[in-house]
Amino acid sequence: MDGEMTMDATVAGLLRQRWGVTLTGTILPRFAEPGWSYDEEVPSACPTCATRLHALRRPYESAGRVYRYVALVCPGCPAAYTLADLGLKTYAQLTAANGRGASDVSSRGGSATTVVVVPAARSPRPAWPGDLPPLGEPEQRALLWCKVTDPAWRPPEDAVAAADDVRVILPAGAAFDPLRDRLTALGLPFRSAAYWVEAEQVGTVGDMGGRTDLVAHPTRTTGATAAPVAGPGAHAARDSFAAQWDALEEPPEAAREGEGGSAAESAAYTPVTELVPSDWAALLPHPTFNPAQSAAVPEVMRDDTHLLVVAPTGAGKTPIGMVAALKAHAAGRKAAWLVPQRSLTDELDRELALWRDHGLSVVRLTGEFAVDAEQIRTADLWVATTEKFESICRAGSLRDALAEVSCLVVDEIHLLGDPSRGALLEALLTRVREDTAGVRIVGLSATAANADAVADWLGARLVRTPWRPTRLTWQLPVLPTADAPDWNARAAVRTQAAVSLTRSVSEDGGSVLVFCGSKRRVRATALALAADRGVPTARVDADDAEAVERLCTKAGVRLHYRDWPFKREAEQAFRSREADVLVATSTVAAGVNLPARAVIVSDTTIGLDRMEVSMVQQMFGRAGRVGAGEREGWAFLLTDETDRSEWQARLAAGYTVTSRLDDRLPDHLLAEAVQGRLSSLADAEEWWGRSFAMHQGHDSVDPVHEAAGFLLTSGHLHGRGEGRWEPTALGKLTSRFMVDTDPAHALAEALRRAPVPESPEDAEDVLAALLSIHLPVLEEAPFTDRARRALLQALRGGGRADAEPVDEPADEEAKPVAGDLARAVLLLVAHSPHLFRGRSGYVLGIPVESMTNVLEEARRYLAWLGAQGPLDAVHPWIGVVASDLAQRIRWRALGPTRGAGRLLWMCERMATPPLAPHLVPRLWRAARDRGITSPDWPGTTPPRDCALPPDQYRALLAERATHTTPDPEAEGCGAVVFTRGDRMASGWLAAYNAIGN
Repeated sequence: MDGEMTMDATVAGLLRQRWGVTLTGTILPRFAEPGWSYDEEVPSACPTCATRLHALRRPYESAGRVYRYVALVCPGCPAAYTLADLGLKTYAQLTAANGRGASDVSSRGGSATTVVVVPAARSPRPAWPGDLPPLGEPEQRALLWCKVTDPAWRPPEDAVAAADDVRVILPAGAAFDPLRDRLTALGLPFRSAAYWVEAEQVGTVGDMGGRTDLVAHPTRTTGATAAPVAGPGAHAARDSFAAQWDALEEPPEAAREGEGGSAAESAAYTPVTELVPSDWAALLPHPTFNPAQSAAVPEVMRDDTHLLVVAPTGAGKTPIGMVAALKAHAAGRKAAWLVPQRSLTDELDRELALWRDHGLSVVRLTGEFAVDAEQIRTADLWVATTEKFESICRAGSLRDALAEVSCLVVDEIHLLGDPSRGALLEALLTRVREDTAGVRIVGLSATAANADAVADWLGARLVRTPWRPTRLTWQLPVLPTADAPDWNARAAVRTQAAVSLTRSVSEDGGSVLVFCGSKRRVRATALALAADRGVPTARVDADDAEAVERLCTKAGVRLHYRDWPFKREAEQAFRSREADVLVATSTVAAGVNLPARAVIVSDTTIGLDRMEVSMVQQMFGRAGRVGAGEREGWAFLLTDETDRSEWQARLAAGYTVTSRLDDRLPDHLLAEAVQGRLSSLADAEEWWGRSFAMHQGHDSVDPVHEAAGFLLTSGHLHGRGEGRWEPTALGKLTSRFMVDTDPAHALAEALRRAPVPESPEDAEDVLAALLSIHLPVLEEAPFTDRARRALLQALRGGGRADAEPVDEPADEEAKPVAGDLARAVLLLVAHSPHLFRGRSGYVLGIPVESMTNVLEEARRYLAWLGAQGPLDAVHPWIGVVASDLAQRIRWRALGPTRGAGRLLWMCERMATPPLAPHLVPRLWRAARDRGITSPDWPGTTPPRDCALPPDQYRALLAERATHTTPDPEAEGCGAVVFTRGDRMASGWLAAYNAIGN
């Protein structure tokens, strides 16, 4: 219709016919006059909703010359603007703003003065994100696609007559039977879904039958009409509808023969002995392979080429990985299975119990479990987190065992694109895929839109299957608009929507998983669900874990997040259906197998960061898992008008894996140098050329040069001339401890500039303060409101539990800043260690597990600082105090006081790493019962619980600094003598020689 007069050629008429929207507000007479026509889309966005504007023109004559009025209209609001509203005087300025040539005013008709018609104020939509698909080709089909939630709705007859593609999605249930009858009579295709709550009309046909540009008309869950969406948002709505329509195909009737399935469905399952050796059958979880496994297993068995298997969550990828590991074992080689989280090692370890029963050696490698090196060498299969496997790669003592690994199974390989884990995984795979020993990579993924690109980089065959044992229906209901700046109001809207959806599913006998973006939201949502079920929660403190657990348990609602004290009980209760609702953070999506009938993703952010679409897809995948007896699954992502279109686009397009190596490039460049793989810039450039980053087009080597320059100036590498280098002792230490080079260097520099403390108390305070400032995990540590109050009081008391309460300062400058809460935690361990003694779940009313991330991150960097003492890379006071504090943090449950680090070091060495969790407390208590305060005892007879053989025990005694004599007259803090693992100091540092010094 471009440039043509239409039957209703007013501004409002053109908006209605082209986009199916109604102009609101005051309509000026000129806008109501005929003669307007569509001109073009212009390079400017609506100031209200950021949708691209369109120009309408109407000719008029003045002084014998023809000009044209201009109306700049937004179909999204809908609204009309003048050039002046956009700060422009001529139409030529508008077109030139995007780099287009300016037209002569007389030929374009000049500028006109029109009046803007602005609807009621709305929250503006942000500009279309650059990481989403841009606006595609104009939709040529005459579409009328409707998602309906009103049983009284009927398809508009004129629109149906004009459309050549009509589809309707509507709720199941008797209330909608008349509508289904009507659609059937009209011959219109429709699909029904239980728990359907999303209403939207997408199309290129207006209700009166006129053609329009593609436009979407969503409706809020309250029934109120939301703002129309045009441009890329409308294309996203169309693609989302298409994906939802396809997902509503009839599900398989049964999973296996004997469960009521048809003969054809049973035939899709293949006996395992048809695809693998018969003696493997006893090691696999089921006697048959499902269709997804039946497609992948032959590819696993064909040869030893790298393989990438992409199948939906719930399709059963674990047996595929098992077959790959068994193939390596049958060839007399080892296999390693990498998982992204410790909790996933729990799941996999349980599934591999059958292997142990049949005599195979399976060793579990995570930060929580220390394993003897000999066990690692003799194991048939390693189950490891990516971080732990990388630490083994960096440990030269186990390189002989690594050489025996011929198969690397990588679970969740799409996490190559994860902001926190992706760089490490990419560096590891870059190394492994070029390994001359021929390690086979078998990647498993539930979601990767660009799986072909990942497979091409790996040099792998791609096996992609859409098969899923259950049907998954997902929706994005539009939430009512809340006051944008009011976080509590927005959260309350989401909570109420989650409560309403949970009620509809649970009343039908279904189980529900509700995912929230923070621990605070988990507790608030769980309490709201309990209140909806009749449990009084009005006066409950959401930070009181025991009260929240008690009340929610009464309502059949459980909570789960990493440091929730009752998470294990929650898992068991939800598995047994003692509880039918579980409210959790993302840990359940990626780490714990707890399927349900319905999944509700209540938040689209985790903390302040937007949730990755891969995480949302994993959450959705928990809906309708066969293991929970559910044949269908329903998933809901709660969105508002400002971000719904973007989420429609993301879910329709899928998760695209993007390299993150550049985010941590110095760390991984250093790791390769320490392992002897890189010794020059040329080597580094070649290594970068093999990375996924380069494969995706990051072909500049500038990042490599910058990273190498940083490592040289920070003392991690030593230049040898002509662009060659070698790792320094500090570089080797940094790589072995796997600390991030950037914050580590900043921390070391801050300590170098700090004045030498004058007492142990000052030294510990300085370390706590600088750690909390320079380590992001500490600086950004989240705590509940109750914990904040307790920690701030502890901070004002210097970390001493017996300090007199101090009033909160009125001065703004004296109020807490980022990192202060983590600093308070460290000071409590340093100055009030008795609070942590035993297995109490609380310290000052704060769950101990909520402090775990802070303490473990601080311990890692303190141990790194302490290990620099013998290298003379830090001031001696830093090496002594950091080492002592690191040991006291690790063994905080023993309540060790200042100076206990040396004795704890000795207990650790006598216990050996695998037995340390069990033996160190016994050795410690035995020593303390005898009044022993340091490892400086006489004699060579090992203590009763020492796990070392006599010769190794005598060698350990020789490592002690017991007989050294540091200069007692040294100025300042004193002098220190370091041995291989011990030290002895004078001056005020002598307080760290023994307990009570």
